[in-house]
Amino acid sequence: MNNLLDDYALLSPLRNRNNRLKLGVVVFGLLAGVSSTSIITPLFVAFCMGITTVFFGKVPLKLYFNLMLAPMGFAIVGTVVILFFFGSGNEVIAFDVFGYHLVANSQGVDMALHVISRTIGGMSCMFFLALSTPVIELFSVLKSTRIPDAVIELSMLIYRYIFVFLEVAMSIKYAQTVRLGYRDFKTSLSSVAMLASTLFIRSWEQGEKLYISMSSRCYDGKLAIFETRRPIKTSEAILTCGYVISTIASSHLTII
Repeated sequence: MNNLLDDYALLSPLRNRNNRLKLGVVVFGLLAGVSSTSIITPLFVAFCMGITTVFFGKVPLKLYFNLMLAPMGFAIVGTVVILFFFGSGNEVIAFDVFGYHLVANSQGVDMALHVISRTIGGMSCMFFLALSTPVIELFSVLKSTRIPDAVIELSMLIYRYIFVFLEVAMSIKYAQTVRLGYRDFKTSLSSVAMLASTLFIRSWEQGEKLYISMSSRCYDGKLAIFETRRPIKTSEAILTCGYVISTIASSHLTII
């Protein structure tokens, strides 16, 4: 399950589309959703990205909804705080909880709806990119920009070894569990401390091995990444233009 998103990206029909076009669509959707003064535009972006990811990217609908639930949980918690503790205007909702009088005003409701809609729109854009473009291809596109090579290469190594160390941590925890290392609270604390220290030592050793292996292969401070050039088809250009025009129109009409 560690490489779940990358697995779907590798098998996605959208993988063979132009990566720069996909990245441009995502950046435009994020900017349009954040800059909009209405909740309609972010929801429209979310609808378009969701349709593209599920139907064109062949991502299971249940998986897509499960992925959206995690960020929505954080957004809902923040929305509740905004709803009852920020804003002014006419009273919309009011009730007592444990002796406290909670009131939601019209401005607070508007701010909460904006937070929810922008969260849905932004996460739908990010999941569209994650489920249609393997990370290594995304790094190859970023490398052709003006982003420093050191930043991209460090990001590549960090992304790669997150899963390596996660697998090591899961193996150690499984070994501790079968030896009753988590039978009570005190033993669990000791096991977690041992897990953290062991993982730190393993990380240090892995870093030394990586440095030796890269040096033996004549590493000169730069990692070579090859980008696959894919032409933009006419149908893709038409759909992208329609999406951009529709998003701008929805933003303009809601302002009016």
